[in-house]
Amino acid sequence: MNFSAHNLKATPNRIFCIGKNYDKHIKELGGTQTPEEPVVFMKPVCNIVAPGEILHWPSYGSELHHEVEVVLLIGKEGRNINIADALSYISAITLGLDLTLRDVQKKLKKAGLPWELAKSFEQSAPLGIFKDYSPNKIDLENLAFSCSVNSNLRQNGNTREMIFPISNLIQTLSHWWTLKPGDIIFTGTPAGVGSLHPGDKIEVESPAIGLFSWSLASV
Repeated sequence: MNFSAHNLKATPNRIFCIGKNYDKHIKELGGTQTPEEPVVFMKPVCNIVAPGEILHWPSYGSELHHEVEVVLLIGKEGRNINIADALSYISAITLGLDLTLRDVQKKLKKAGLPWELAKSFEQSAPLGIFKDYSPNKIDLENLAFSCSVNSNLRQNGNTREMIFPISNLIQTLSHWWTLKPGDIIFTGTPAGVGSLHPGDKIEVESPAIGLFSWSLASV
């Protein structure tokens, strides 16, 4: 896979994903409890899809949902990172889609099983082009972003609505793993997730980062 299109400074190492990080999203899926610590799952690096590439319907599942997220690229190694230093470990940011097979996820949740089948299928991590991060230019505590499908606004979020802010996420992840250059962090999705259909065009956008799009192949 050619990662040069993403402006990556290092070979992608791991993809960490954060679930249940926006209160309204938890409620729209029928949840009632706010997590006490970040909910973490992972996706394979091979699931990254560059902007403009065609997405294909997964080979199983019938309810495919879009979830737009702010995505971080870690630029240096860190372990047990202090929250005051957390943002200095970010080298670049972008937007991405955590594509989810919702019908499969519901079955897995009901059975108390892991989410991989619902979250880690082929092409489940569309990823925009990374933009160098500068705290003087981009406020990660007040960053607006959105997702539209066929030019209709679906999700309109802001990082200030996160249950666990970005600094907290980096601090917590670095207590569980040694973060390394090339690690990618999907930081959670706001409310407004919804179904996709063959032929749809999905656009994710942030004034501070840019606009990226993908099309879902027609059947």
